[in-house]
Amino acid sequence: MSFTDKDIKQIESKGLTIHQVENQIETFKNGMPFSNLVSAATVGDGILRLNEKDITSYIDLFEEEKDNKSIIKFVPASGAATRMFKFLFTFLEAYNPEKESINAYLNNKDNKDLYIFFVGLEKFPFYYEVKEKLDSLYPNYDEMSVSQQSQLFVKAMLDDNMLNYGNYPKGLLPFHEYKNRIISTAFEEHLFESALYSPSNSSTNLHFTISEQHKDKFSEEFSRIEKKVENKTNSQFNISFSYQKESTDTIAVTPKDKPFRNDDGSLLFRPSGHGALIENLNELDADVIFIKNIDNVVVYKYKDEVAKYKKVLAGILIEIQNQTFKYLDKIDSGQLTFEEIVEIAEFLSNKLNVKISSEFEKYAEKYQIEYLKEKLNRPIRICGMVKNEGEPGGGPFWTKDESANISLQIVETAQINRKNKHQKDILKNATHFNPVDLVCGTRDYKGQKFDLTKYVDHKAGFITKKTKLGKDLKALELPGLWNGSMANWNTIFVEVPLITFNPVKTVNDLLKAPHQIK
Repeated sequence: MSFTDKDIKQIESKGLTIHQVENQIETFKNGMPFSNLVSAATVGDGILRLNEKDITSYIDLFEEEKDNKSIIKFVPASGAATRMFKFLFTFLEAYNPEKESINAYLNNKDNKDLYIFFVGLEKFPFYYEVKEKLDSLYPNYDEMSVSQQSQLFVKAMLDDNMLNYGNYPKGLLPFHEYKNRIISTAFEEHLFESALYSPSNSSTNLHFTISEQHKDKFSEEFSRIEKKVENKTNSQFNISFSYQKESTDTIAVTPKDKPFRNDDGSLLFRPSGHGALIENLNELDADVIFIKNIDNVVVYKYKDEVAKYKKVLAGILIEIQNQTFKYLDKIDSGQLTFEEIVEIAEFLSNKLNVKISSEFEKYAEKYQIEYLKEKLNRPIRICGMVKNEGEPGGGPFWTKDESANISLQIVETAQINRKNKHQKDILKNATHFNPVDLVCGTRDYKGQKFDLTKYVDHKAGFITKKTKLGKDLKALELPGLWNGSMANWNTIFVEVPLITFNPVKTVNDLLKAPHQIK
């Protein structure tokens, strides 16, 4: 691949090397392998189901130990809200109130989402803000026809020169409306929730990955709500931000795998998806790291129930970590008995879902111990899993890699070869769904931070088809943060209730009970 001097300067300015870009282009040519599903992870076979006694025990363990732990919540929050309003953007382009009444337009079966939106209009947390904007711009708004009002309402929400919600970071949109028209954003709700499981003797720590262009907006929002949230939670907040690194961008190519060029001749690079955030996560240093998406929040009355299961997952992490560290210290002491070797192997198999090699019993004792230590001494993730209610996205599966190692993984639908009947049947039999509800341990038994970049499966990325300036292109996404980027962590899946999963993927999700006060 020959690059011009200008290309090389552009590549290096992003913190990339020629070699890295050439490897990315080779990946496009060779393609990404599909995941090799062995079976769906189910309750009793990869997913842990807890009874009330278990739940109480894990919460008690977390409460006992949390004041001795450094705790932080990591929230990917760089996404703009554009996709939330996709059907409303379509409506603005397609609808003309001069030619068709809004009722006639809504009666079209293809406009179901739009119908729900207008029926629930006054229940949206932004209703009064939009109405005030309209009244200021159109003094005769209330005298207009319903058709005109409907069109103008959506325009006021989305137009660049008005409220411009579609280009706002999702975390700063009005999400919930409390009494006296007090509006709360997803960003604010994360603060309230996090305070419920932070140590009582230190500040509540949150880290948000955001777009650099939105840094001032997030800082202003924190300044606006800081005192209110601190007074209500009796907690001090330590908020930090980081950005997806330019060095994680990937080159785009044409359908024929040649570098895609912009109209000015420059190379086109694209953000490589949330998998790039493994770099950001790797820079955090804490005993316990909670991970949750920015749009997965609830109104205050549901927060205790949500926090309850965060504590449960953290309690499991602490119990598993404590036992893992004891075994690793014992290994280092050089005084393992045969019975202890068997005990550690059973712990790996029964508690950490590690499939022990069929050759293990043939190894000399020295190599058995080395094998056990290598399997034990890894980052740990405890992942909540909810029953599958038909939501799109990833799920928990047993998979086999190229070396025939079987492990638990979160696999996205795009990683599965649905043309293969066997793989399609396994997907069909999946019982649970990944809500992105993780508690992670990223320090080793000596208290040192793991280098998380060493535990990535680089072959678990995605190639997607996109367009730019009306031209087709192929884009490369790095292994997802909780998919291939954590492929070589020790993994425990735990069944959690549906109340813990309340994402706002479209604006109409704000009408669901966990986002409504009444």
